[in-house]
Amino acid sequence: MTQHYDYLIVGGGMAAAAAAKAIREHGVSGTIGILGEESTAPFPRPALSKKLWTDPDFTQQDADLDVVGATRADLVLDTRVVTVDVEAKQVVTEDGGRIGYDQLLVTTGGHPREIDGLAPGDRVLYYRTLSDYRHLRELVAERPHVVVVGGGYIGSEIAAALIGQDCRVTLIHPDEVLGGPMFPASLAATFQQLFTDAGVDVRGGLSVTGGAESPDGVSLELSDGSTLTADLAVVGLGISPAGEVLADVAARSDDGGIVVDERLATDAPSVFAAGDVAEYPDRILGRRRVEHVDNAESMGAAAGRIMAGSDEVYDHTPMFYSDVLEHGYEAVGVLDSDLETVEDPYDDGLVVYYLDDEAVRGVLLWDCEGGLDAARELLAQHRRPADANELVGSVR
Repeated sequence: MTQHYDYLIVGGGMAAAAAAKAIREHGVSGTIGILGEESTAPFPRPALSKKLWTDPDFTQQDADLDVVGATRADLVLDTRVVTVDVEAKQVVTEDGGRIGYDQLLVTTGGHPREIDGLAPGDRVLYYRTLSDYRHLRELVAERPHVVVVGGGYIGSEIAAALIGQDCRVTLIHPDEVLGGPMFPASLAATFQQLFTDAGVDVRGGLSVTGGAESPDGVSLELSDGSTLTADLAVVGLGISPAGEVLADVAARSDDGGIVVDERLATDAPSVFAAGDVAEYPDRILGRRRVEHVDNAESMGAAAGRIMAGSDEVYDHTPMFYSDVLEHGYEAVGVLDSDLETVEDPYDDGLVVYYLDDEAVRGVLLWDCEGGLDAARELLAQHRRPADANELVGSVR
């Protein structure tokens, strides 16, 4: 007999948890099934590189989303869905099982990008899951030498976290200055100096081209021809969207995500998508796919309400943020240092506006509180002043 759910969610991350809770909060009593590829229940991923390392009083239990207790959903872990049979309204799992649905939500997120020639292993972690965190916690107890590969959100946050654990940390990234692709030159220099002052060995202009793991450590081959040895490597190079579950079933974006409309519906009947995997029409910024927690939670909740009968559309423009070495930022829109930038000192922090020839495209709030709503309103105007310096004070 095939198991059947009124609401079936494929994917076990934050978007899935938000969707299940929103279904229940909408007053619906139908059956909910959640199929997670990972071996652990939905968990807030930001904590894996932030608060679980920086706040000694914050525990895994504190971060528990308790999706089963809150929703009475059936949570099935270690289960990978490989395809969807839209005619039968069933998903097909890797072991050949079939599970039916009335409505289906895909929140499969993404898989970490891997380096050719560097296989994941006991001492090579492509960091993303709660299981990765637990394993890394065990390894760093001995205060090892850790090579962190990647200078983006995960790389910079993990490097900051591990230097705070008294590890020796080497950070490998491809840019001339850490944060250079996102921040204006002066702020990028400040950002990198934070890491250097904290004791991180920052090595820019390099990438890892291969390597090998041994029982005692790792050996990494670098793009300049050198070799770097360490006790372990943590790789954070972003994710590739896991939209293949709907291959040949629903429209896919150029990068492999899943295309949805303003109500988060795919072009397959009764199939929705949300979170990191979904490319959606942002009301301010246009069609895009966003890999940040605010989007996962907000979009997942909207998808749950819509599936439960709400007539709403998803009209939230998400923010994103990072916290490292007692500093932090929040932002909306596009942070690209190749754009024109205007820097606006604000209290002890800094607001940065990013512009092209037609409009303000992004706003960064470095060590500032508040201002996100004003930043969204500014982006929604779809214009730029004749003199870009007129933007100073716009979000205060």
